[in-house]
This record gives sequence, structure tokens and C-alpha cells, in this order.
Amino acid sequence: MSKPKRMQQRVWIIFGFVILIFMGSFYEPAPQNNTPAPTSNIEQLIEQRQSDVQIEVSGTVTRLLADDNEGSRHQRFIIELASGHTLLIVHNIDLAPRIDDISEGDEVRVYGEYIWNDKGGLIHWTHHDPANRHPHGWIRHQDKLYQ
Repeated sequence: MSKPKRMQQRVWIIFGFVILIFMGSFYEPAPQNNTPAPTSNIEQLIEQRQSDVQIEVSGTVTRLLADDNEGSRHQRFIIELASGHTLLIVHNIDLAPRIDDISEGDEVRVYGEYIWNDKGGLIHWTHHDPANRHPHGWIRHQDKLYQ
């Protein structure tokens, strides 16, 4: 192959990469469905032993637990729903602010991912996702949003 043809091929390859990089700069992941399931659905999720469901619930803090410091640090507490069911809330404090002034008896509203277990279940992903691959969660406590 002649030198000018090789040079022309290289130019086209480089041009192709430039186009791909340019097109990639406009890429946005598909929007996540952030519509929370109604609070009443938590009873159904518990009964059907479902997991990996985005849900919004309200409850009363009944117990504050020690932080889980293995790997990513998590603040942990238990809430009781109006139905009497309890849920463990697992809040990543490496990605979201700690709720310093939370106490037993406080009301909270939580949006995150529900995971079933035989004790009622837990909610995690109560924070933003820096990679934007998971719906952003949050906890509302005393009119302050933690995410």
C-alpha cells in the first residue's frame, strides 16, 4: 500500500474517532422512573416478599442503631409504619449527610429501594446516585431533606 493511501486511511480513522467522541458528549442515560409506589403498597411488598422496589414510606423512629462502618459507612435506624410493620433504614453517609439530630419518636419520610427480609425488610439507596444509574433516594426529617 502506498504511503499517501495509508495516510488517508489514518486521517479517516482519526476523523471517525473524533465523530464518536463528539457524539458521545451528547449521550444521556435514559431517565429513571422515579415515581414512588404509594405507601400502602409496602404491605403488599412485605406479604409477597418482593425486593428491589422503589418506594416512599412514612414512619416513626423506634430505635437508633450503631453505624455500619464496614465498607461504605451507613447510618441505621428502625422505623415503625402506621400498620405496625417495622423497617430498617440503611442510609449511606459516605454519599449523603448524616442525620445528626434524629431521635426515637421522630417522624421521617423515606424514599429508597425496598428489600424484603423476614423481619419486615429494609430500605436503602436513600441518597443520590453519583453515577445516575439508580433512582435518587432521600430521607425527610424535620422539614430537612437528606440526599
